[in-house]
Formats: sequence, C-alpha cells, structure tokens
Amino acid sequence: MKKALLIVSLFLAGLTAVKAQDDQPGDEAKKQEKIKALYIAYISQQLQLSPDEAQKFWPVHGQFENELRSVKHDMPELEKQQAVLNIKKKYQENFNRILGPNRCERFYRMDGEFKRKLLERIRNQRQNQVQRPKMRRGQR
Repeated sequence: MKKALLIVSLFLAGLTAVKAQDDQPGDEAKKQEKIKALYIAYISQQLQLSPDEAQKFWPVHGQFENELRSVKHDMPELEKQQAVLNIKKKYQENFNRILGPNRCERFYRMDGEFKRKLLERIRNQRQNQVQRPKMRRGQR
C-alpha cells in the first residue's frame, strides 16, 4: 500500500513539474519526454516488469504507439474507435507472449488510467489558471 502511494505521489509530482515549466518557450519536447518517462515508470511498476520483460516489452510497445498515432484524427468517431480497437487486438497476442494474459489485460487498463489521470491533471491546472487572475508586478 505504501509503495502504491509513493508511486502515485511521484506521478503527481512529476506532472506538477511538467506543468511548472509550461510557460517557457521551446519546452514542449522536454514536457513530452518527462511525460514519457513518467509513463514508462508507471507502467513498469504497475506490471512489475523484470529487466528481461522490459527489454522485450518496450520495443513492441513503441510499435504499438506508432500505429495508434497513425490513426487519422479527422475520421468519423466510430471508425477511429474501430481502428484503435483493431490495433489493440493486433498487439494483444504480442503482449500476451511477453506479459501473459493477466498482465496484458492489466496493461491496457493501466494505459487508459495513466492517460485519464494525465488529462484530468491538465484540465484541473488549466481551470485553476483561468480562475486565478494574473497579477501585475507589484500587486498582491
């Protein structure tokens, strides 16, 4: 339980660090790298990947992500969802071989959970920025 709380705390602290650098120009690539590192740490911890499994899993995952990114965003919504589902089904067998069926299922859940938490965190931070008026220098 303490380990899980530590991981969640590190995850949230990392997202805060990513957001803290939002206003600096040219940091989009750095933010993406930090998010990717947080994602890898989160998934590795949740799946309890051994070094051997990680060595096999992450290259396959990279191919999986590339295919997901190739789905056109201007497609009708149902077609887009079907394309994503087809890609997930295609990679399920590869992930099953590396992780086993139970951890493969857990991977898909943890992947979605990470993305939901990330989006929720970003929305909350944007909402807080809108609610707080920006002060000029010397104002309190």
